Amino acid sequence: MSLTQKVFSIVLIPLLIFSISSSQTATAEQVGVSARNAVLIEQESGRIIYEKGAHDKQRIASITKVMTAILAIESGKMDDIATVSEKATRAEGSSIYLKPGEKIKLEHLVYGLMLRSGNDSAVAIAEHVGGSLEGFVYLMNEKAAELGMTNTEFANPHGLDDHENHYSTAYDMALLTRYAMQNDKFKEIAGTKVHRAPAAPGESWDRSWTNKHRLVTGMYKYATGGKTGYTKRAKRTLITTASKDGLDVIAVTLNGPDDWKDHIYMFNRAFVDYELYEIADEGKLKDVEDDFYKGKVKLSRDIKYPMTKKERENVRVKITLVTPKKDWDEEGNNIPEVVGEYTVIVQDEAVVETPIYYEKKKGKEGGFWSIFKNIFFIGAGKNPW
Repeated sequence: MSLTQKVFSIVLIPLLIFSISSSQTATAEQVGVSARNAVLIEQESGRIIYEKGAHDKQRIASITKVMTAILAIESGKMDDIATVSEKATRAEGSSIYLKPGEKIKLEHLVYGLMLRSGNDSAVAIAEHVGGSLEGFVYLMNEKAAELGMTNTEFANPHGLDDHENHYSTAYDMALLTRYAMQNDKFKEIAGTKVHRAPAAPGESWDRSWTNKHRLVTGMYKYATGGKTGYTKRAKRTLITTASKDGLDVIAVTLNGPDDWKDHIYMFNRAFVDYELYEIADEGKLKDVEDDFYKGKVKLSRDIKYPMTKKERENVRVKITLVTPKKDWDEEGNNIPEVVGEYTVIVQDEAVVETPIYYEKKKGKEGGFWSIFKNIFFIGAGKNPW
């Protein structure tokens, strides 16, 4: 379907923004980020605000567990009681000290996975959700492909260096985190500072897990969640989400010797230099003057985009609509659902493209089913009105 026949361009009026001094506009490249690979993206749009080797394939250590957690949450089994296998308790590295044969709610396993980075918890989750480690790894790679993580391959649920074909990129892990943060339960768990779980069999006290992520537990007041990671081969890996004044951002670093500071620095630069602008609201488009479409076309979502002050001064919106055909009528007969495209252009680059929908009139109720419904209600002694 051609969308080139009717084009309306609208130049947005720049908003008043307080000026930023030159000392505040230093970029991450100028100051430097210690991590070998890094990326900072904005949650709403997915825009990359900063990157450094963001697409290089590297080992990722325990930030792998973001995938394990979101699959567990989406499985619909969070209320299940999982039985911990001997194999799970033998997992090397960080642990929540599960016992063979122990029965524990899957939800608690996910908290132990994210807050304490329990490798035993990762195996227990994988076995319960996927039926086996191999079955769960298949699910991990299926989800990665679904999300467009084109430079990622998972071989285990925890990120240990026990397989050569287990790798990702800073950007792919940011994509995954952006997706996961749209899930309220994941968001809640990732931002939890302390979680209490029932006592293990034979113990008289409940487990209490404090989040290992120092930015989340108080080091950075705008942090909303994240996941730590470390192995000898991967070195320090880190994911952090943060929010300030309506701007939600995600930072990922791989092999970052000073990763806490890296994330704080990238966040602070983003919060100074960028603002999330509301360009259009979900619902009917008000800027369409064409007689056929006026008051009848809509967007299915709000359009927001993060921009600097300079970028905001050069923004255009292009509304492209299909030329109406002779057999289309105002009732919506024969009119396709999608009739155009709404494009946001920043400094001559299209940064948002979303469909424009035709809002068809709702048909008047009548005919046989209307009569039948009225008879039913009257027969039941109810007033149909």
